Amino acid sequence: MDLFEYQAKELFAEYGVPIPRGKVAASAAEARQIAEEFAAGNAGAKPLVVIKAQVKTGGRGKAGGVKLADTPDEAEDKAAAILGMDIKGHTVHTVLVAEDTDIAQEYYLSFLVDRAERTFLSMCSVEGGVEIEEVARTHPEALAKIPVSPLTGVDRAKALEIVRAGGLPVEAQEGAAQLAERLWAVFTDEDATLVEVNPLVYTGDGRVVALDAKVTLDDNAAFRQEWGSFADPAAVDPLEARAKARHLNYVKLDGAVGIIGNGAGLVMSTLDVVAYAGEEFGGVRPANFLDIGGGASAEVMANGLDIVLSDPSVRSVLVNVFGGITSCDAVANGIVSAMALLADRGEPVRHPIVVRLDGNNAAQGRAILAEANLPLVEQVATMDDAARRAAELAAAAVNGA
Repeated sequence: MDLFEYQAKELFAEYGVPIPRGKVAASAAEARQIAEEFAAGNAGAKPLVVIKAQVKTGGRGKAGGVKLADTPDEAEDKAAAILGMDIKGHTVHTVLVAEDTDIAQEYYLSFLVDRAERTFLSMCSVEGGVEIEEVARTHPEALAKIPVSPLTGVDRAKALEIVRAGGLPVEAQEGAAQLAERLWAVFTDEDATLVEVNPLVYTGDGRVVALDAKVTLDDNAAFRQEWGSFADPAAVDPLEARAKARHLNYVKLDGAVGIIGNGAGLVMSTLDVVAYAGEEFGGVRPANFLDIGGGASAEVMANGLDIVLSDPSVRSVLVNVFGGITSCDAVANGIVSAMALLADRGEPVRHPIVVRLDGNNAAQGRAILAEANLPLVEQVATMDDAARRAAELAAAAVNGA
């Protein structure tokens, strides 16, 4: 789960990481009020604020989503220009109004999971304020990559090693090291996979401050964390939200073949086979990932079909099941019952369903489906042939629409 910048900064503040003062505004009028409040609290100082689009993507500055304002009136105007913007497919619904910072130097600092090496990694660079990918490409020598042991973590000595490796000047090293220790606490305590500050700045009065903040939390750790305040309902696909409420492992994709399978590995393989088969029919692709797990009761199958068929882009469905703990006859009975349940709900199935059953009690499962004689259900013996048939049916429906 990615956090908005303001959420990441709130988290930083809880751990004592220095950040500029700021508040979130959902309207231009609110932005003006915040700017007025900051100006009143800094009598005699220039009421300069930064208006920053709150979207979960990078490149905000290049897209015009970060602007300086010298007065409350200007803050209102610039917030109005930013709110509603589209930045890389993300609509701006809120802005962060932050006090401007006297920047003397800009650096980069992050902690992340290094999946290739199966450990933690810190990256630090004296060249901050630009996309770190650009630094890595043009000046790789300026980006230090320091492995961090999960057993020893980051103490003062390790933090100093990191910031010195990044080339930070002597005057900034103590403040940056202290900040690095606190960022490590955020990273570990909050089960993050990424904690990034770009830029980390050294101010004119000698402070080290996290001017920006990016945090990605590990969804797998949600059961032991309290992340309710970070929820972003607007960013969740409605179908994925419905599936989650029904305890289904569903991910929305952009194709036309709905996929239902048992077991994540089998479903992932099915996605690949459908995508490959779909090349023959104009590039038809899978519409979703849906793993019904080890059980395929009528209710589970009905909920799965309901979710998959609720996607308006779906033109055919492939049910690919390899019977193991759950036998294929139970799956077949689930499909038959699911069709009846959906019809009773007033949501009868209207798209063809291709079924491939193999494994435990496959013959009995096929017999059950054959006897039911469901007009929209078609059985295919192999996974490759089933994928090809589902892609063919989807392509025919798309072209006939």
